[in-house]
Amino acid sequence: MAITVGLALLLLALVALIGALRLRASAGLPWAPVVYRDTDAQSPERPLIARRIGLVGKPDYLIQKRGRLIPVEVKPGRNATRPYESDLMQLAAYCLLLEETTGVAPPYGLLCYADRTFRLSYTAQVRQETLALIEEMRAALDNECDRSHDDPARCLGCGFFSMCDQALRR
Repeated sequence: MAITVGLALLLLALVALIGALRLRASAGLPWAPVVYRDTDAQSPERPLIARRIGLVGKPDYLIQKRGRLIPVEVKPGRNATRPYESDLMQLAAYCLLLEETTGVAPPYGLLCYADRTFRLSYTAQVRQETLALIEEMRAALDNECDRSHDDPARCLGCGFFSMCDQALRR
């Protein structure tokens, strides 16, 4: 009887382990401890805040590999042979945030698409390009932008519709 219960528990543990491995693989995560996650509404993680550069963000995961924190951004609906530039810049911003908040630059970040994972080396050049893009975005925010279309449906779907003084109302 005790052997049967023991075997049943061992089998149950094996099934749980296989399920956990499949879940990790489906998220595109390497086998490393996850120290931060922001993947659902129940994730209580606070954002990373870099006051000096005025940047705030929440990467999907921070994993620890060889004592270093690595940001991971997951885009499960993306299937592409090359990463989108906007996704790489988002990941670079998370690398910068991590460097600013911990004082230690991550060596790289991971961008996980549905069927493959890309690695972005966080170099001095990537850091400078990210800082330059942040400044460019700030400058764009300081400038007035006129509506670029006459499509009420497009206006209605815009995230700024409720506060836009140029919104097309029906």
